[in-house]
Amino acid sequence: MPKPKSFTAWLKTHADQDNANGDLARDVSRDPEWPSRKGLPGQHTYLEERGAISAAVETLERAWAQYEQYKAVQDK
Repeated sequence: MPKPKSFTAWLKTHADQDNANGDLARDVSRDPEWPSRKGLPGQHTYLEERGAISAAVETLERAWAQYEQYKAVQDK
């Protein structure tokens, strides 16, 4: 079975969506300094250090929860 995508790669597959995940995915795709390998804590800190609105941080947290579900299915 193929290895699950990284969070950032998974998120970028949502860039065409017209919702909060799509907004975050497009922002991440345009940000060359996005901390792809820092995991949720590092990405959360990154957004907060850059003054992201609370809705963006909440979207990141919801997207991580969805990503964890994706990984659980991929790992079966």
